[in-house]
Amino acid sequence: MSWSRRSFLASSAMPLLAQKNAPPPPKPNVLLVIADDLAAWMLGCYGNQEIRTPNIDRLAAAGTRLTNSFACTPISSASRATLFTGRTPMQHGIQDFLTDTPAANPEQGQAAPPAGFANETMISDLLAGAGYNCGYTGKWHLGNDARPGHGFSYTATLASPSYVDPTLFVNGSSVQEKGYLTDIVTRHAVSFIDQQKQDKPFFLTVSHLNPHAPYEGHPQKYYDLYKDTRFASFGIQPGAPTALRGKEYLNDAVANIRRCAAATTSLDDQIPVLQKKLIEKGFFENTLFIFTSAHGTLLGRHGLWGAGHASNPINMYDEVVQVPMIWSWPGQIPTYINRPEMVSLYDFLPTLTEAIGLKPATNLCGRSYLPILTNRPLPKKQPWRQLVFGHFRNTGMARDNYFKVVVRNGGKGPNELFDLRKDPREMVNLYDNPGFNTVRDHLAKELAAWREKYS
Repeated sequence: MSWSRRSFLASSAMPLLAQKNAPPPPKPNVLLVIADDLAAWMLGCYGNQEIRTPNIDRLAAAGTRLTNSFACTPISSASRATLFTGRTPMQHGIQDFLTDTPAANPEQGQAAPPAGFANETMISDLLAGAGYNCGYTGKWHLGNDARPGHGFSYTATLASPSYVDPTLFVNGSSVQEKGYLTDIVTRHAVSFIDQQKQDKPFFLTVSHLNPHAPYEGHPQKYYDLYKDTRFASFGIQPGAPTALRGKEYLNDAVANIRRCAAATTSLDDQIPVLQKKLIEKGFFENTLFIFTSAHGTLLGRHGLWGAGHASNPINMYDEVVQVPMIWSWPGQIPTYINRPEMVSLYDFLPTLTEAIGLKPATNLCGRSYLPILTNRPLPKKQPWRQLVFGHFRNTGMARDNYFKVVVRNGGKGPNELFDLRKDPREMVNLYDNPGFNTVRDHLAKELAAWREKYS
C-alpha cells in the first residue's frame, strides 16, 4: 500500500482526534469514613503497638497516609462543620459541640447551631450539584439530625449515643433499630451502595460513634482481646488538677482504655465490610476511600481523658488535634506512601473538590493537597506551608514542625509554648522562657493574623 503525505498526516492525527473527542473519564465515587474520638496515635499505622487496627493499617498501605493531619477544633460539632464546609469556626459559627438543651455552663457546649449555619455550603451540596447521589449514615451532630439536608438524598443518622438497640432517623423518620450500633451504621451504608448504579457517581459518608463513650455495649469478643493488656506505652498519668470532662474514667484508666480499645477494633472491622460491597458492585476501582476522625482523645495522657474539654482551661495537645487522614484510590493515589506535610481538616474540602474536578469557594483558609497525594509537583513559587492553626472558643493554636503556641483569652493566658523536637509529649511550657521569645512571638503573630483574616 502506498502512502501519500496527506494520507499519512491524516492517519497520524486520528488518535489525537479520537482522544480529543473521547468522553471525559467518569467521576470517582467517594466513600468517607469518619471516626469520633479517634486520635492518630491510637492506630497501628501511626505507631501504636497495643491497639489492634489491622484493617485500617491495610487501608493505609493501599494508599497514602498523611502523618501530620490536624483537626482545627478538638471537639465534635465544630470540627465536623470545618471538615464539611472548609471554613473556620469563626466563619461557620459553631464554636463547640451541640446539645439538645441550652447549656448553663459555657464549658458544656452550646444549644444549637447558629441561625446562619443552615445556609453554609457543604461538600455534599457541591457534589450533589455536580450530579452525585449523596448518602450519610451515623453520627451527624450538626443540628437538624433528623433531616440533615445539604444534598443528602439518603440519611440514617444517630438519634442517641447508644451502642445497643439505638434509635436512628432514617430519611427523617425515627426508627428503633435492634442490634449493635456500629454494625447498623455499616448496614445502612451497604444498603445505600446497593442502590447505586454505574452511570452515576455517589458520595457516601459513614460516620461512626466509635470509639467515643459510652464504652458499654460492644460485642464481648472485642473486650476479650484486651483483657490482659496493660497499655504500658501510653504514658498514663495521675489525674490532673485541671481535669474536667471525662475525669471519672481516670479512676481506673487501664480498664477504661481496654474498653476504648475494644470500640476501636470494632470500628476497624467495618472497613473490609465496606470494601467487600464496593468490590461486589464493581465500584472498587473507581472509588476514592478516605478515612479520618473528627478529633482525638487523651486516654490518661497529661492526666486527662477526652478531647479539648478534658481540661479547664481548654487544651490543644497533639493527642486531641492530630487525627488520621488516609486516602486510597486505585491507580490514582500511590500505595505504601507516608507524606509528612502538615495539613488540616480545613484543607479537606478544597482537596476533594479538586479530585473530582470542582472549584470550591474562594474565601477558604485551606488549600488542596491533591498534588501531595498524587505525588505531583506543587506550582512554582507555591511551596506547601508547614503551619496549621486551631481555634476552640477562647483558645487558639499555631503549630509548625518544631514549635506549638497556644494562646488563651486574647493573650491574657494561661498560654503555652512547646518545643516539639525535644518535648513531643508537650510536658514543658516554654512560653515565659526568654530564650524562646522570638519563636513565641512569631507564631502568636501568625495566629492573630489567621484569626483576623478568617473570622
